[in-house]
Amino acid sequence: MRDLVVLPSGPETPTASDYGSAFAENAEAMLVFEPVADRIADANPAATRLLGHSRPALRAMPVSVLHPDQRPALVVFTQAVLAEGRWWTQGLTPHHATGRPLRLEYAGCVLSGEPTRLLVTLYDLDERERRRIDREAEAHMRAGLPEWQRMERIFRDIERGNRLILRAAGEGIYGVNADGITTFVNPAAERMLGWASADLVGKDMHATVHHTHPGGAHYPHHDCPIYAAFRDGAVHQVDGEVFWRKDGTCFPVEYTSTPIREGGQLLGAVIVFRDVSQRREDEDRLRAALAEVDSLRERLEQENAYLKEEIRAESHHQGIIGRSPVMEALLRQIDVVAGTDATVLITGESGTGKELIARAIHEASRRRERPLIRVNCAAIPRDLFESEFFGHAKGAFTGALRDRIGRFELADGGTLFLDEVGEIPLDLQGKLLRVLQERQFERVGEERTRAVDIRLIAATNRDLKEEVRRGRFREDLYFRLNVFPVTSAPLRERREDVPLIAQHVLKAAARRLNRTDLRLTEADARRLSRYDWPGNVRELENVIERAAILAERGRLRFDLPETRSTGPVTPAPERPTDLGRPLSEDERRARARSEIEAALHISGGKVFGAGGAAELLGLKPTTLRSRMKVLGIEPL
Repeated sequence: MRDLVVLPSGPETPTASDYGSAFAENAEAMLVFEPVADRIADANPAATRLLGHSRPALRAMPVSVLHPDQRPALVVFTQAVLAEGRWWTQGLTPHHATGRPLRLEYAGCVLSGEPTRLLVTLYDLDERERRRIDREAEAHMRAGLPEWQRMERIFRDIERGNRLILRAAGEGIYGVNADGITTFVNPAAERMLGWASADLVGKDMHATVHHTHPGGAHYPHHDCPIYAAFRDGAVHQVDGEVFWRKDGTCFPVEYTSTPIREGGQLLGAVIVFRDVSQRREDEDRLRAALAEVDSLRERLEQENAYLKEEIRAESHHQGIIGRSPVMEALLRQIDVVAGTDATVLITGESGTGKELIARAIHEASRRRERPLIRVNCAAIPRDLFESEFFGHAKGAFTGALRDRIGRFELADGGTLFLDEVGEIPLDLQGKLLRVLQERQFERVGEERTRAVDIRLIAATNRDLKEEVRRGRFREDLYFRLNVFPVTSAPLRERREDVPLIAQHVLKAAARRLNRTDLRLTEADARRLSRYDWPGNVRELENVIERAAILAERGRLRFDLPETRSTGPVTPAPERPTDLGRPLSEDERRARARSEIEAALHISGGKVFGAGGAAELLGLKPTTLRSRMKVLGIEPL
């Protein structure tokens, strides 16, 4: 293919008249190229107007200058015209005199004669697009009235042909044309909307019945799926919107908008809708019922897990055992308070059966059919206090993967037993007090307030009055708890009950160990009664079970620390209680410290496990660890 080259001028270029009046007076822009000489031989007036250059300027201009940076495309176009005789392209963008690129289509043909010349007609593509739009608009305007009448005729035909079906249909049905104007409404739609057909036909249906979202926000026409059907030609099925009645009320609907076509042209849409109010109500009731079932199921699962845990942790004996005057007085107190919902505060040393007393009160109360929920306040980490007591919502904190029911909610209708209530940190006591006063709470991470109906029983081995005096326990919480105080007496104050309790525990141990030859002799009973039992019933249970395991031919072997005996071998030191006065707080703490230190010495510093200090004292390991921390005792 030959490239464009600049050659010396040939014979004198013909004047514009040599190309005739068709060239000079043509409305389309025309240029004459001499491709070999790379020059514009001539330009008609239309070309000068389009390109913004005068005719002399164009005739003095190389073709390549008119098309800066497009020399390859210009060569391709020129060669194509020369090869084919006629060719066109939209790939050339000449620059206007102002420097603005023009979007043109070139149509070229070869002129006869020498030198080789091309007649190139330039078509303005932007002008061509404007003319196309104007033609379509003119055609639309010319066809406006007949087209409208034709669509009306189509809808009338549809209405006549389907009149019986529309009247019999239970769903609401109406039609709209491409402007959203209502063309027909069936009787079911009239009944649901409260409008007569005559009031709706010829009106903008969206503005009449579909103008507002359920929440009250404006519903623009261009967002309406009904109108979208005759814009995109697709069927639109919608659920979750409302139609508005004539009286200003709304009702939930489910509808389908189906486009109407004729000869490939979209003319409007037919809308079939139904009132789904009853279905929504049924769904809401079903969701509420399922939520309640889930809540009950979760609650029952947690109650079941809790009760299993309690059964495992529960002491071996199931009832309060003893015939001493102290125990008879205690049982009378239980009978008095059980019939009420009064808050009970049970005090006493560890291992004296405070939980057993709480259970007895619960089982004798009107709440016996609901659970007794126990909370060991000393075992709850500070940062989980609120979650343990009140529950939490899913996502309330890291690790909260699901909703959790707290102990207060779990005890609703029953009894909440706060064991070791004196161990609750001071800064958390106020939160507990508020809930006890109001009987209302919120789960962690949830704003919903929940009400509970509970009976509260608290227990502690601390002197709460002294704790209040020392500023370690809130006075208002103490008074809230100390409505009906009950004292659980230690074994040393009811020694006559020791043989009865020992015999009961021995029977339970024999069943577990499948030993039928175990027996408690009178000498055993006397020895057990002489021992001081610092760990109380819990220590007695451990001693009996250990003796049952070590028994030979039915003979029990008791391993009682002689340092704790009150027998003649090692007389017990005189204590304030022997002198007829109670222990002071300092004396009580000193005694607790000495007992723990002695147990640690006997166990060789071992706190947990078989033979550990916790077992010797009859305490739970977590309780012993808590007391050691309070008293500042380090393991040996």
